[in-house]
Amino acid sequence: MYGICNLSMIPVRSEPSDRSEMVSQLLFGEAVEVIDKQDSWRKVRCYFDDYIGWIDKKQICSIDADEIHHINTQPITVTFDIVQIVIFNQSNIIPVVLGSTLPSYSNKKFRIGKTEYAYDGNIKTFSSPDVSAIIEHAYMYLNAPYLWGGRSPFGIDCSGFTQMVFKLCGLVLKRDAHLQSQQGKTINLLEEAKAGDLAFFDNAEGKITHTGIILPNNKIIHSSGRVHVDRLDHQGIFNEETNKYTHTLRIIKRFF
Repeated sequence: MYGICNLSMIPVRSEPSDRSEMVSQLLFGEAVEVIDKQDSWRKVRCYFDDYIGWIDKKQICSIDADEIHHINTQPITVTFDIVQIVIFNQSNIIPVVLGSTLPSYSNKKFRIGKTEYAYDGNIKTFSSPDVSAIIEHAYMYLNAPYLWGGRSPFGIDCSGFTQMVFKLCGLVLKRDAHLQSQQGKTINLLEEAKAGDLAFFDNAEGKITHTGIILPNNKIIHSSGRVHVDRLDHQGIFNEETNKYTHTLRIIKRFF
């Protein structure tokens, strides 16, 4: 069984319950494989990043194997407006947020199942990655509030932020910070880091719990309370508003 998100975004939960923790979100156009079910819940694996969680079956559109194959073999088209609408059935609208996916998009139209949609916003179709504007993309999320499990400009966590910025560049990161830290090439010294590299931070137990995007001039943009810019040095992130270090630097990774 296969499905695709045809709503603005839907919560992905750790357990099959509305009261369960939201661990991620599916954005419009992201496809999944159903790997288990329980009552009205479906356990899914997201094709974009292999993330697994539970979603309400009422919030997903079923698609067949042929359509999922077509979607997964086409270049990805990503939306580049903070929020825009798709139109279907002449007058019905769905708001879609920055970084949503438009499957098989062509000439301002695309299809999901038997339904044709129209989208007249800003998009980019990737046949190969483009990191030329990675810092510009990061600033599109500036002041987005922190939301555990969030992946949108209206609520986003630290690894959701880095993942979505990289998605806007045509690159795929895993969902969680500790998984992202296992990707890419290790940069041994902060002085060797470049803008667009990711910095990862650990807690007292040595577990990686935070990440952000390195900016020029010893700065970092990251989601902590909100997406904002702080100072970065060998010790970690220094917040000049509180005059304190907030995160301890563990490792730096390069992805392009």
